[in-house]
Amino acid sequence: MSGNAFLQIALYVLVLLGLAQPLGWYMARVYQDEPVGLNRWFAPAERLIYRLSGIDPGQEMAWKAYAAAMLLFNLLGVLAVFVLQRLQAYLPLNPQHLANVDPDSAFNTAVSFATNTNWQAYGGETTMSYLTQMLGLTVQNFLSAATGMAVLVALIRGFARRNAETVGNFWADATRSVLYILLPLSLLLALALVGQGVVQTFKPYQNVQLTESIGYEQPEPGEGGQALKDATGKPVMEKVEAKEQTIAVGPAASQVAIKQLGTNGGGFFNVNSAHPLENPTPLSNFLEMLAILLIPAALCHSFGVMVGDTRQGWAILAAMSLVFVVLVFVTVSAEQGGNPTLSALGVDQVASAVQAGGNMEGKETRFGIVNSALWAVATTAASNGSVNAMHDSFTPIGGMMPMWLMQLGEVIYGGVGSGLYGMIVFALVAVFVAGLMIGRTPEYLGKKIEAYEMKMAAVVILIPPLLVLGGTAIALMSDAGRASIFNSGAHGYSEVLYAFSSAGNNNGSAFGGLAADTPFYNRVLGIVMLIARYGVAVPVLAIAGSLAAKKTVPVGPGTLPTHTLLFVGLLLAVVLLVGALTFVPALALGPVVEHLQMVAKP
Repeated sequence: MSGNAFLQIALYVLVLLGLAQPLGWYMARVYQDEPVGLNRWFAPAERLIYRLSGIDPGQEMAWKAYAAAMLLFNLLGVLAVFVLQRLQAYLPLNPQHLANVDPDSAFNTAVSFATNTNWQAYGGETTMSYLTQMLGLTVQNFLSAATGMAVLVALIRGFARRNAETVGNFWADATRSVLYILLPLSLLLALALVGQGVVQTFKPYQNVQLTESIGYEQPEPGEGGQALKDATGKPVMEKVEAKEQTIAVGPAASQVAIKQLGTNGGGFFNVNSAHPLENPTPLSNFLEMLAILLIPAALCHSFGVMVGDTRQGWAILAAMSLVFVVLVFVTVSAEQGGNPTLSALGVDQVASAVQAGGNMEGKETRFGIVNSALWAVATTAASNGSVNAMHDSFTPIGGMMPMWLMQLGEVIYGGVGSGLYGMIVFALVAVFVAGLMIGRTPEYLGKKIEAYEMKMAAVVILIPPLLVLGGTAIALMSDAGRASIFNSGAHGYSEVLYAFSSAGNNNGSAFGGLAADTPFYNRVLGIVMLIARYGVAVPVLAIAGSLAAKKTVPVGPGTLPTHTLLFVGLLLAVVLLVGALTFVPALALGPVVEHLQMVAKP
């Protein structure tokens, strides 16, 4: 790995960690309803929202009521986005006169954006009107992120309170997440991105003249738009000369900002952040990449502040960052190493040139290998899913690292809120294991971890692997699932495994090469996304309610310190062992086999 690569990675990590402390402190004060500037200046707007909604922010909820409010709120979001897609042809702000979205695709997209997954089986600029993109998808980018943050805050209150029956008010937590955190940050980032050339307009798509005309062949259309066929059944081809190109535009910058900050990942354009009007420059690339992990990293410090011991937050952040940095280096090294198979093809000069430049297939030259690999690891470490390169074109090991990050449960930073509450669940397991070793009831942050918490933790940890491995098996055993696999062998298998790893962990990125916009995948992946999001969030709230009702246990000689390097190592061991034991067999059939085939001598 070159010195330039080390410098780029170090700069990114240092800026990220440097911003985590002040933003984390700010968010903690917002959730504790302490004065911090914006929450006082815009307090009238917050009160107006409550008044119009008929909400009393001071009325606290038990965990079941909190969970019910969360589920109802998200259900309404799913229904709203579904209806908007099905009616978009009759609604305004549709200058390209795009048709209504098919029911199965509309269901998948509605679930995807409400669950903070943002899996996209559609092409944004050819499927969604401006109104659908703004009122449907962008709004859900805010609300789904706020949902994850609210669940996390409820869990933190479970540790901070004692002998309490409530964990907060969902409506107040979600409102403050949007009004004081997500909106201000998104406004700043959107303005910065517009300054870099990210498009933001209501104008229709633009037709521009090509400097050179392009000739190509395409099937000749017949009646009903179907291709004409000759006597042998093959399409009749016609020559076409293109002299102009249609460039898709639209209100992209406003959606790009929250898609990154809210770890959503849904691109305005089909190729997401590889599109030159969505991510045009190295600076816009750095800002968007920084935004992916900014809030998840800062929430670790918020956690420490809210439980009264900042060392706890830094310990978790250290564990996350260590795994992240190691996997970044592995991915960059794999991509810079290139493909040794080229040498075996007898094209020595070409092979030498390609090997020297590394594996640039599927990557934008304006970003290069380092920023493409760094983005791939960042977007799958968080449940973001946006891409600036095609993961399907990575080397087997380079593509396996992002896939495995998702399979760890999206807890290495993870989604806004959801990543940290997932890691806290692993922390509960870690202290429980430590307690078993010394024969003492385990404690975490002054709360005894007993059978009920461990049962809920087991549900949280087991649901994603069950969905990923079970969904992959169903797809590979069914004709409808196999019909969409265009690559044979280990790589085609990896594409299916990646798709279900993404949906089962609410990530949203895709390997590519899999035709996922089919009734089978739209329905199955939609169901997987629903269970993965709410089947995890509800048990987390149950843990929050159980912990809040407990008294605080004073620290004793048998208490395991949870802010030390020893605990960081124990936590990492639990996370990695669960991920390894669960998914190594599945990975061995895909990227591991493909890597061995790549390096094998002919």
